[in-house]
Amino acid sequence: MRDAYHEELDSIGDGLVEMARLVGSAIGRATTSILDSDLKLAESVIEADQKVDDLQHDLEAKAIALLARQQPVATDLRIVVTSLRMSADLERSGDLAQHVAKLARLRFPERAIPHDLHATILEMGQLAQRLMAKAAEVIITKDVDLALQLESDDDEMDLLHRTLFQHLLDDKWKHGIETAVDVTLLGRYYERFADHAVSVAKRVVYLVTGEHADDLQADIQPPTGVEGA
Repeated sequence: MRDAYHEELDSIGDGLVEMARLVGSAIGRATTSILDSDLKLAESVIEADQKVDDLQHDLEAKAIALLARQQPVATDLRIVVTSLRMSADLERSGDLAQHVAKLARLRFPERAIPHDLHATILEMGQLAQRLMAKAAEVIITKDVDLALQLESDDDEMDLLHRTLFQHLLDDKWKHGIETAVDVTLLGRYYERFADHAVSVAKRVVYLVTGEHADDLQADIQPPTGVEGA
């Protein structure tokens, strides 16, 4: 009976990994669709989000059943509760990838992104995909050090987001208000996607250590202003 119980716990983790991989792929394909004005690809991203939603619903059902039947305590309870929160982060990540694809569909056959911003958007899309791939690895390995790295990796996304706004505020901007709104929304989608990847990693830290990632990072932060340093 306990073996079946732990198999169910493991299946929840497997579901999270699959969700992370699906949404990572989705943000990569959505980025291609918006840069290339590829309607077919955009539609495939939009439709595929249903699988992410289905996985979340399945995971929630398994987690609630475990809570009801087994009444887990200590570490097992932390796994179940934290997994529910991670699934919400991943489901929202899928929605954000879908938003990118929907913007590509909305502007088709025109390109939503001006040519001079293509490199920045491509970089944001690739970074978002890498962050989610790393989050999936953290779920598998339970590597706390790797999980803590994601927040510093996310700083790169924040820099790219600021780069977009510098273009928007530049006196040389010549692409009009509608495109400015599109770019603003797109930047927000990528920034939030990265935030959810970081959130997943932080929840793994809590799952493994019982401590919140922010508290753990504060504890290991080297002191400043130490004499002789």
